Amino acid sequence: MIEAVFMMGGLGLLVGAGLAAASKIFYVYVDPLIIKIDDVLPGANCGGCGMPGCTANAEAIVAGKAAANSCVAAGPEVAEAIAEIMGLSIEAKEPDIALPGCTYGVLDADLKYFYEGLNDCRAAALLSGGMKVCNIGCIGLGTCVKACPFDAIIMGPYGLPVVDEEKCTGCGTCERVCPKNIINLSSITRRILREYTTDDCTTPCQRACPAGINISEYISQIAEGNYSGAVQVIKERNPFPSVIGRICPRPCENDCRRQLIDEPVAINFLKRFAGDYEKKQGQRVLPFMAPASGRKIAVIGGGVQGLSTAFFSVRLGHEVTIFEATDKLGGLLNSAISAYRLDQDVLQWDIDGILEMGVKAETDKMMGRDFMIADLLAQGFESVFLASGGWDSRLTRQQGAIPEMPIPDTCLLIDFIKSGVKGKEPIPCGSDVVISGGNALAVQAALKAKKLGCQKVIMILREKEADQPLTKADRQTITENGIELLVGSGVNRLFGKDNHLTGIEIINLDNQVKQRIAAQTLILAGGRFPELIFSKTKTDTETDTETDAETHTDTADSFTWESLSPYKQPAYCNEVGLYAKGDILTDFSGAIKAIGAGRRAASTIHQAMYDILEPLPKNVLTPQSVIQDVDHLENVITNNRQIMPLNCGEQLAKTGELEIGFSEESAQIEAKRCLQCGLICYKRTEILEQKSLQSVN
Repeated sequence: MIEAVFMMGGLGLLVGAGLAAASKIFYVYVDPLIIKIDDVLPGANCGGCGMPGCTANAEAIVAGKAAANSCVAAGPEVAEAIAEIMGLSIEAKEPDIALPGCTYGVLDADLKYFYEGLNDCRAAALLSGGMKVCNIGCIGLGTCVKACPFDAIIMGPYGLPVVDEEKCTGCGTCERVCPKNIINLSSITRRILREYTTDDCTTPCQRACPAGINISEYISQIAEGNYSGAVQVIKERNPFPSVIGRICPRPCENDCRRQLIDEPVAINFLKRFAGDYEKKQGQRVLPFMAPASGRKIAVIGGGVQGLSTAFFSVRLGHEVTIFEATDKLGGLLNSAISAYRLDQDVLQWDIDGILEMGVKAETDKMMGRDFMIADLLAQGFESVFLASGGWDSRLTRQQGAIPEMPIPDTCLLIDFIKSGVKGKEPIPCGSDVVISGGNALAVQAALKAKKLGCQKVIMILREKEADQPLTKADRQTITENGIELLVGSGVNRLFGKDNHLTGIEIINLDNQVKQRIAAQTLILAGGRFPELIFSKTKTDTETDTETDAETHTDTADSFTWESLSPYKQPAYCNEVGLYAKGDILTDFSGAIKAIGAGRRAASTIHQAMYDILEPLPKNVLTPQSVIQDVDHLENVITNNRQIMPLNCGEQLAKTGELEIGFSEESAQIEAKRCLQCGLICYKRTEILEQKSLQSVN
């Protein structure tokens, strides 16, 4: 008996020692923050956050992969408690809603084969991409319906998923199980920030539109008689429906699929009809806006791009103030377009629509004359965006002898060359001067800077050594005068303190290596100042380059700033630096392009403020993207385009506009000509009359 007790005791000690050793070997550290957040979460493990349980969500929050308010089963008090644990602040967040992105379901689309296997979209997608001829179209087996944890999705009568917005929590489960990326989370912010990809069901007209308007959708709304709905769709990506409906060069119509059978749909005239309807009703259709963020943005320039940047920024929830150098907003639209094409009342109507969304505007305020970038940053603006316009915009401002310098210690090459002669104001230079671009003219500017007493002059050219346009004499002049030459490089960022430039970041265009150099003066060889986004540096201290090693510490009256440019349009997404290929050197060739640039600027500003700047996805849609398309149409009845009626004689003098605009009847007829295309789908009509004639013959 005693032996048995000792034996059991010994076994217990042995097991205890083994467990103690194992605990040391297999010990797993758990972050105390995760434990605290997990304790705060409700423990429902519903999956509404998109994570497999509350512990996983807590881990994602600590890792920065999920927001403090990501739990859909908890109230705002839980989000506030989590934010306090993390040392964060909570901003109101708009809801994410699942949004199907396919045009035609299985019943209407062409099929490659009938699938009779496992009733799962993911299984069907493994067979040559799915059973439909369209490579990206919805397979229609309802895997998203079965996966939704909140029963918020059903398969509709057309074989496409339909989302109940009241039940949808934006958890993203449907998005993760869809093998074709047909159903995705959507919100105002997401739609403004994103660029189209090759996974999206885009139409030829939509791809050709510089603003990316969902053209087939607003035409569908017009065909259904929902004209206010059409305006809402247009304003999703275009704040100037009435203006653009009159002056757009209409690249969308050049790619309209309808022209394969007869004539393109009058896309732009329909846009004008929707805009005119809003104006005649006198009741503004305001697009959806995200909750207020409390962040302030200043936009310098009240032209089309500046107004568009303000429009999209205020929709993202930010407070925006426009500073315009002239006495009215609109830029070149006020002076460069005949009144027969664009009436000023129409322009003002669209501008007022932007202002009614909460955008503030101050006119007769010029950057560099009335205030500086540092002044605006000191006033609490988190970002300052420069959209001063092109050379033709400068002509309308007529500044005379005083050269414009909206960017601290930065001027255009043409202004520097002409400065100090024939009554022109001289442009002072610092000890370190950088000249970007200009080739032979840059050599002339460099020599002038040397004569002004500049100690160091650096010329930066984007061309590589083998492609240099400089002559042998130019190179000899550069060498003899101690001017440095950097080739195959571009200016990427600017840095400054208070109202002065302190340095620039140069990027090697071959290997993307960046270096920062001192600069007190920057001279740019372009017809216009580049669009730049200025903000305070996010560090408390800043150390300049080797040539200026003084450490600057921000105080209430003194701070450092930096700038970056908005991301390039997708066609040139791989380009870097100022004045890169694809950047407009003089001005935007059409207002619709300036609108697209304004959205990209607003997107970059938003991402920069939240430190979420990311490159465009690899499958971003560009004109060079290889996607499915059609080269002919079948079973479509010929239906000619409606003609725009014109004013003439006394009526033209009375109304002031050459084009009258579509009547409601004409708009309805024209809207119904739209084929409501998908990627390769389109609305077909059986030509019964022709079939009957063929059978008789």
